Amino acid sequence: MLDSNSAGTTLTLRRVFPAPRERVFRAWTDPAELKQWFHVQEGWSTPIAEVDLRVGGKYRIGMQPPNGDPHIVTGTYREIVIPRKLVYTWQLEGPEGPGPTVVTVEFYDQGASTEIVLTQEFFPDMKTGEEHSQGWDGCLQQLELLLKTG
Repeated sequence: MLDSNSAGTTLTLRRVFPAPRERVFRAWTDPAELKQWFHVQEGWSTPIAEVDLRVGGKYRIGMQPPNGDPHIVTGTYREIVIPRKLVYTWQLEGPEGPGPTVVTVEFYDQGASTEIVLTQEFFPDMKTGEEHSQGWDGCLQQLELLLKTG
C-alpha cells in the first residue's frame, strides 16, 4: 500500500512467513542468510551482505542481476529490538538513487508463523515508492522460499 502526504510517499507491506519470529528476524539480520534471499528475483544473487547489528551500526547489501553490476544499498541502524523490530535508513550507493528513506520492519509472533509489517517512508514520489514496492515483493518472495526450505 502506498500513501502520499506532505512528508513524501510511504510504502507499507504485510506478509506472513511460515517460521517462528526469531528465525525470520535472524534471516533479516545475519549476513549469510541475507545472501540467500535479499534479491529481487530468481536468477539474481546477493554477493555483498555486511551487517553491524547495533544502533549506529551500518549495513551494506549488494543485489546483482545475472549480467550486470550489483545494486548496492547502505544505511544505518536507528533502532533494534531483538526479535521484534528494526529501523534503519536506506540509500542506494552512488549518485543515481533518490535521497535516503527510512525502513521499519516489525516482526509479530504468530506461533509457528511470523507476520512482518514493513514500512518505508520519505520517498520523493509515488513512482519511486511503486518501484520499491515491486523490489520488496520480489525479495519477500525469495525470503519465503528460504524459510519454507530451511
